[in-house]
This record gives sequence, C-alpha cells and structure tokens, in this order.
Amino acid sequence: MTRPLTSMSLETQAVHAGREVLHEQGIHALPIDLSSTYPLHDLEEGGRSLEAMAMGGLPIGSPVYSRLYNPTVARYEQALAQLEGAEEAVAFGSGMAAVTSCLMAAKQRGNHVVAVRPIYGGTDHLLASGLLGLEVTWAEADGIAAAIRPDTAMVLVETPANPTLALLDLEDVVRQAGQVPVLVDNTFATPILQNPIKHGAILVLHSATKFLGGHGDVLAGIVATNNDWATELRKVRVITGNVLHPLAAYLLHRGLPTLPLRVRAQQEGAKVLAERLAQHPAVSMVHYPGLAGADPKGLLGRQMKGPGSLMAFELKGGFEAAVTVMSEVKLMTPAVSLGSVDTLIQHPAALTHRVVNAEAREHSGVSQSLMRLSVGLESPEDLWADLEQALVKAMAQTASPV
Repeated sequence: MTRPLTSMSLETQAVHAGREVLHEQGIHALPIDLSSTYPLHDLEEGGRSLEAMAMGGLPIGSPVYSRLYNPTVARYEQALAQLEGAEEAVAFGSGMAAVTSCLMAAKQRGNHVVAVRPIYGGTDHLLASGLLGLEVTWAEADGIAAAIRPDTAMVLVETPANPTLALLDLEDVVRQAGQVPVLVDNTFATPILQNPIKHGAILVLHSATKFLGGHGDVLAGIVATNNDWATELRKVRVITGNVLHPLAAYLLHRGLPTLPLRVRAQQEGAKVLAERLAQHPAVSMVHYPGLAGADPKGLLGRQMKGPGSLMAFELKGGFEAAVTVMSEVKLMTPAVSLGSVDTLIQHPAALTHRVVNAEAREHSGVSQSLMRLSVGLESPEDLWADLEQALVKAMAQTASPV
C-alpha cells in the first residue's frame, strides 16, 4: 500500500500536493479553468450550491460563479494547506486582501487586536488607519499577555519580521495569547523553513506574491488555517470579491515543486553575503538570523529550519549612502517586494514602511540607514561584486571632507 503523501518528505509533497485528482482524470500537467460562470441545468441544485458557498462552504454540484469557487484555485489551496500542515487554505487576490479578510473575520469575535511591530508596512498601515473599526494595541513581544482584553479577537505577529528580521518565539506568543487566535505572517520563512501551526498558531498568512510565486509575476495572498476559520474567510471572500484569479493560482501551483530548491539555494547565497556585509567598512550592522549572536533564543533548529534569504543592513553613511547604493547597483534590482529568483534591494523607511508612523518606525528599528536585501539565485560572487562596488561608491560620496 502506498504511503500517504503527508508522511513523505517536504520535497515530495511540494511536487505532488494538490495534484492527486489529476491521476484520476488521466492528466499529467496542471489544467487551468478560466471560466467566469458555469452552466446550471439543475436550478434547484444550483441554488443550494450558491447558498452553501455564500455561507463559506464548498459547492454542491456546480461552482455557479468563479467568485464563489474555482477548481484551479482550490487545487492550489489544498497544496499549500498540506505544506503548512493545515486543514485548509483560502487564497486571495493579494497579501493585503488576505490580511484584511482575516481582520474582517476576526471582527465578528471582538473589536480589539494585539499586534507586535515590526510587521509589513502595509499591514501596519491598515491596522493604524482604523479603516476596519478595530482598536489596536501595539505590544512588545513579552507584553502580549498584558495587552489581551475580553474583546481581543486576534494576536497578529510576523517572524522573521519585515524588515529587521527580528525573530519571535511562537510558542511563547501562543502561550501569552491564551484563547485568542494567533495569526502569523510566514512570508519571509515560507513553509519550507517554518510551520507556525505546529507551534500553536491558528492562522498562517503568506503574501504569495513573494517566495510562493518566486518569479515576480504573480500577485496573491493565502491563509492556511483550520476548518472553522477557513469557512469564515470564505464568507468574507465571497462578499468582498477578494478572490484569487485562476491564472495566478495556476502559476503558483506550477512553481510549488521548486519552492524547496529555491528557498534553500537562496539561503546559501544569503549566508555568504551576510557574512561579508558584517565585515564591510561601510556597514555598521547586519540583521540576519544566521549570524553569530543573532538568535539568542535558539529558534533556528527548534522553530525555523534555517535563517532564510532575507537580511537587513545599516549603512554608516545613513540615508545618503542608501540613496547611492540604490542608484549604483547594476545586477541587483532596486525594487520593493522579495522572494524572487532575482535579487532585490530596497530602503524600507522610504518605501515599504513609508506609510508607518515615523516614531513607530524608529522604535521598530526601521531607521533611515537601514536597507533590506532579498537574495535571489544568482552566483553569490557576482552579487557581492555588484554590492561591494556600490558600497565603495557610497563610502566615497559620504566621506567627511578633509
């Protein structure tokens, strides 16, 4: 008897997850269903199916309309849920659509959220804006329990954090949260390096635009969770229309088999660059979990399988040096986003975290001297040659006059 796929290696699961039905259909390559609507020859069945999906369930017969359900999206959801060790997953049109839907679903439980900075700038902006009518308490990592109230609906954290790579002990976060569900943004780690559900989290969010897409050509978000929360998230998705397009789901699923290979190869390149940056005279600090002393709680090996391929570094020349580096890199792409096969470099305070309150940015370590680097699949030697020449120019331009 063949072993269940869930008992096999992560590499095998990444290749085969969500594809089981293809064997029954006699298909090898992933199909794509671009239908916006579906025939309804049985009107009563169609009505029952629509009602079931409007309540967050799955179709009864016909999918009716692709805002309610799409088989291409469903196969990808099944695959990602399996990699995260979750019961289900729900996909959305972007990472921000995913986090917004989580908060909207949480609002049915209470009007208060506890969050720990730093987090992605867009998420920070959404929480601080008051747009969803939620009250937010910004807590330190060791102050989550003290921030919990009777109306707290969710605890929201990100680890490794964007953009400083700060690590949180998820078991401690869950312990402090008590009965309050914990949402973990797992975008930086991916399911390859970290599975928050194994440490007690209820919701695991990914901006699938990043590593899960991996090629800079997909916009998507996905949340892995339990059956109850998946039902609530699908309700929100049906009402708001935050659905993932099937073409994006197809591209995400097609790229999933290479995710373990990409993540680990990018991680190896990042280790080389982090070590060299730590020794460079233009750099005052490197934030990378794999460097000596960067993981005082011993989370690597216990919570994370590796340090990943993201890092941040601070320049002695401050903002002026950052401007020079961004303009002088030739091989690296000066752009926001991360997790692509090519290397991206950006300045969080001026870009991804510009919408965050200035005082909150500084308190979170997002200074004007901080840059974030997402290492791709290029040769580390080629990347270093490009980055070093930009750093040398930055030093020359910001040197004090004699």
